[in-house]
Amino acid sequence: MYFKALHDVPAAEILAHRMVWSLVFVAAVLALRRRWDWLADVLARPALVGRFVATAALVTVNWGVYIWAVNAGRVVDASLGYFINPLVNVAIGAIVLHERLRPAQWIAVALAATGVAWLTWHAGALPWIGLTLAFSFAAYGLLRKTASLGAAEGLALETALLAPLALAYLGWLGAADRSAFGDGSAATRWLLAAAGPVTALPLLAFAAGARRIPFSMLGLLQYIAPTLQLLLGVWLYREPFEPGKALGFAAIWVALAIYSIEGLWQTWRRTPPSTRAP
Repeated sequence: MYFKALHDVPAAEILAHRMVWSLVFVAAVLALRRRWDWLADVLARPALVGRFVATAALVTVNWGVYIWAVNAGRVVDASLGYFINPLVNVAIGAIVLHERLRPAQWIAVALAATGVAWLTWHAGALPWIGLTLAFSFAAYGLLRKTASLGAAEGLALETALLAPLALAYLGWLGAADRSAFGDGSAATRWLLAAAGPVTALPLLAFAAGARRIPFSMLGLLQYIAPTLQLLLGVWLYREPFEPGKALGFAAIWVALAIYSIEGLWQTWRRTPPSTRAP
């Protein structure tokens, strides 16, 4: 809904503002908390900086495709990416990290792949928006999994790496009299500047909340966002959701149900009987 309010601004300009204002906001948060000791350690580790160059590139792809999809009337297609993302994580864990999958997890991954194949056949083209969002976010999570920085510090480093390019682009737009920030209304300027807290606050809240609840519950809660996206796309923005597309989504929803129920069952089995809820 936030990006829909900026539908008159090109996606690339929204993306550039999101990078710059996210850096401003996160830097202010870190300054208030006086948490700059990590910076010297990062600068002394070129390999870590290189890893965050890669995560910054993945963030650029993910944010850019999502912003474009929303303002191009493809909210339903964007929601697909975040529905299949947990199962893409499972597949990457098996392929890249050589994690052993349980039979139900294999079934869930196979069903999701079937759903994507059906959507491809039905539309006559790969659902590239959903796949790009899912794989870019999964790859981002894989790289951040082994990076020794917190949520705020990691976002600060990523946006600091992106900010010079974003500022150069915004400067070029201003010089060419094509800047929505410079030529737009006051409401547009405020919305573009608010891209910082709108981006950073959910990420920081997620990082804080993830430490306070069981991982299985965290996985289930992550389905709320794509569900809301889908409902907004269909009911508020009236995007087409014909039976053929619904069938592909249904296969993915069944896969997610199998994956979630199996995960909850495994968690329950590992819980000592004396601590189980009645």
